Amino acid sequence: MSKTTVALEAAVAVVIANTPEGDARPTARQRAEVDKAFARILKLIAPRIRHFIRQYGLGGHWDDAEQVCAIAVHRAIQAYEPEKAQFTTFVNWQIRGELQSLRFRLMTDQRPSAKKVDATTISLNAMVQGNDGEEASLEAVIEDEDALAHTEAGASDYLARRATESLVDSYVEHLRTTAINQLRRRPRPKKRAPQPQPSDIAAHLPVRFRSKVHGIEPEELEKLEQRLVRNREIVEARLFDIATPSFVEEEAGVTKERVRQITKRAAKTIAELAGSEPKFAMMAEYRRPGVLRAKPRKAAVEASVEASPNA
Repeated sequence: MSKTTVALEAAVAVVIANTPEGDARPTARQRAEVDKAFARILKLIAPRIRHFIRQYGLGGHWDDAEQVCAIAVHRAIQAYEPEKAQFTTFVNWQIRGELQSLRFRLMTDQRPSAKKVDATTISLNAMVQGNDGEEASLEAVIEDEDALAHTEAGASDYLARRATESLVDSYVEHLRTTAINQLRRRPRPKKRAPQPQPSDIAAHLPVRFRSKVHGIEPEELEKLEQRLVRNREIVEARLFDIATPSFVEEEAGVTKERVRQITKRAAKTIAELAGSEPKFAMMAEYRRPGVLRAKPRKAAVEASVEASPNA
């Protein structure tokens, strides 16, 4: 066994010893040891890598060839089993495979099928003449000019959708709080014994509301939640086009005039919430000029009427 082979086996053993098993993350010390040993491995087999690059005719793509050889060494270390073969033999096949794959990708014009159609492999870094007459790289010429706009539009749509959901959630919580407070203040018959709250109704309420529903009839809570679901669907359809309005009207079982009233009050309440809650401060700054702002007191009164158990 040559000195190079012994040194390779020792460096590979260091990499394996400092690689944690499973999904465990390596420590900083382990990463440093692995990097040092890997650099040592690449230095030891550098002559072999140069020989294979020339053998496969990839001298014109030297940087790419060296990169795939480094990838081959990394994969060889991960799959290496010392009891089956020496690392020098195992890594040779990995390097050959990566170089063969690279040559296949870069030199497709050398195949008989490519020669029939006069196909030519060119580099994306090759200089060509652009539309304006100036030289530019092929990569710059074929660049998708709309890619940035499409990416920004997708990000904007995602943020708008999340902001819409957050606004509707705040609106529904506002209605629920108002309605529960009204139900708690409503006078109860003195002779009627209070009924225990069923677990299925209380379990569906947000945690912050569960301590506030004691003493409220289960039927009233159930009707309240049904009304909140109905209002949410109407608001999402009418204000944000999330659902089909006609479908919501049929499912909700309310008239068009009632839907119009719910939508109008919801718009004012949501505007009030967007202007008062800190998490919507950025949205309030982008409010279009000329749009009338809802008066806080009036919006609160209308929201209370809408959330009323008799609504």
